[in-house]
Amino acid sequence: MSGVRVVTFGCRLNAFESETMRKAAETAGLNNAVLVNTCAVTADAVRQARQTIRKVRRENPHARIVVSGCAAQTEPDGFAAMDEVDAVIGNDAKGAAATYRNLPDFGVSQSEKIRVNDIMSVRETAPQMIEALTGHARAFVQVQNGCDHRCTFCVIPYGRGNSRSVPMGAVVDQIERLVDNGYQEVVITGVDATSYGADLPGNPSLGTLAATILRQVPDLKRLRLSSIDSIEVDDRLMDLIADEPRFMPHLHLSLQHGDDLILKRMKRRHSRADAVQFCRTVRDLRPGFAFGADLIAGFPTETEEMFARSLEIVEECGIAFLHVFPYSPREGTPAARMPQLDRGLIKARAARLRQAGEAVFTNHLEDMAQKAEVHSALVEFSGIARTENFTPVVAPGAPRGQMAHVRVTGHDGDRLTGNPVDAGPGVGAVHDKADAAFARG
Repeated sequence: MSGVRVVTFGCRLNAFESETMRKAAETAGLNNAVLVNTCAVTADAVRQARQTIRKVRRENPHARIVVSGCAAQTEPDGFAAMDEVDAVIGNDAKGAAATYRNLPDFGVSQSEKIRVNDIMSVRETAPQMIEALTGHARAFVQVQNGCDHRCTFCVIPYGRGNSRSVPMGAVVDQIERLVDNGYQEVVITGVDATSYGADLPGNPSLGTLAATILRQVPDLKRLRLSSIDSIEVDDRLMDLIADEPRFMPHLHLSLQHGDDLILKRMKRRHSRADAVQFCRTVRDLRPGFAFGADLIAGFPTETEEMFARSLEIVEECGIAFLHVFPYSPREGTPAARMPQLDRGLIKARAARLRQAGEAVFTNHLEDMAQKAEVHSALVEFSGIARTENFTPVVAPGAPRGQMAHVRVTGHDGDRLTGNPVDAGPGVGAVHDKADAAFARG
């Protein structure tokens, strides 16, 4: 192979950072290399990264394999011990060109492979300027990194460090660049995005940042947030949810569980009632709002009654886009020292949670089909687009990155179906720029 290839695991923030890694490596003149950007959220994510690294080596025997990301940050020795790996670099350095200019030579010892610093010593998150995200119809923009909270199940703070924010001016500049290059939708990402601004002068909130973006980048058609902690949502963000049509009616919530005692043992900061009330308030402000959420099945000490509370909250909050994580003990976390459940029971409960989520998703599709409304949907790939509230809809013929306007008439169980609608004049110019950006990417 030639050039630089990036393999990405995990969250949307990793997707953004993978593009900064590619740009930095190419700037440094790295060639014939595969960068693996890992995730540490579960033991399975780490296992998948190891499997992929072995596969990459088989397929590219002469390429340099560089491993970074949260799993590399938390388990550098394990990756450095792999014969397939040539270098392991830390999360704080993976976006810098100098990192790739100073990689160790092939065949060095395990200790010489490692270029990982103490992530807790990092105090700033430098803005990363990119022009496009290869293969993505929407752009992800990092506004925050790290986390100051210590949930008992979570290893991510040890991979990302403490919370730190990108200044608002740098965020606006990045989004302006992406919009000028044809992107119509931007997703704000962070490890703990709702903690945004606490470390910046004046302590601007996430809502203040979002409002500033929409005001200062008037050509941006759609703004989304990635995963958030609902207990930290500020009043300005609630105002945008209620009144700003360019702020998309979809949020992904970090719920994790539906039982108060388990939430306490997880060291979460919200209660079940807090989560339910938040969803009700948002839907009162903006009918048609859709929610996704993360839920963990089989957390230590979880009884059948406690698990039932998680099943119930899926329907009670109307979680149409559910991400289920079978609990996985992470070494060094308090939860790993708690009484563990049988792995078979954990998998069975995860399957039941997914089934509950599928039922809510089907109801969500049916509700939207019955309303028979016209939706503006961003085309992602192969004639599939996402509506304002992130629901997939069939949109044949429209190029990736363009807006398709569809009157919804039904669904096929997986996505909405309908008829294309002429959106009127004035939309083609931005579409043409988007196509050019994707062609370059």
